[in-house]
Amino acid sequence: MDRATILRAYAAIGERTPMLNDCGLLCGAACCRPDEDGQGGVYLFPGEEALLRDCGWGKIQEAPFAPMLVCDGPCDRGNRPLGCRIFPLTPVRGKSGQWTVRMDARARAMCPLTASGIGGLDPAFVRAARDAIRVVAGDEAGERFLEKWVELEEEYRKPLW
Repeated sequence: MDRATILRAYAAIGERTPMLNDCGLLCGAACCRPDEDGQGGVYLFPGEEALLRDCGWGKIQEAPFAPMLVCDGPCDRGNRPLGCRIFPLTPVRGKSGQWTVRMDARARAMCPLTASGIGGLDPAFVRAARDAIRVVAGDEAGERFLEKWVELEEEYRKPLW
């Protein structure tokens, strides 16, 4: 996926966030830092690694699925990855086959907004996140990445027993 596509996805979501105020105040910005073991981060969409390589507020680590950015502290919000911009949502194909978003099952462990479901989020944010995902899906490499992302996220939706 080229730089222009990822930048169009960033523009589609703009500065919108899940709530009209700072949702990080609810959870102590849990999604913005690794856990006690230094684990956790956000997978980078194709093309983002080059954009974030020298960000200064995080480090890129190789991971089995895709490169992952692990933050060292507060980021430059205007340059944060798309996975952060859409959190706590995740891409999914709707019944019509079109790309849309839903609550990310992985977010349940850290995000208090998941308790209210997608209806508890700012509707403008939900629409913008969906639009950003559709920009990514319009690129062949982007769509392949989204399909793999969905497979990974589905593993977290499976019952434990």
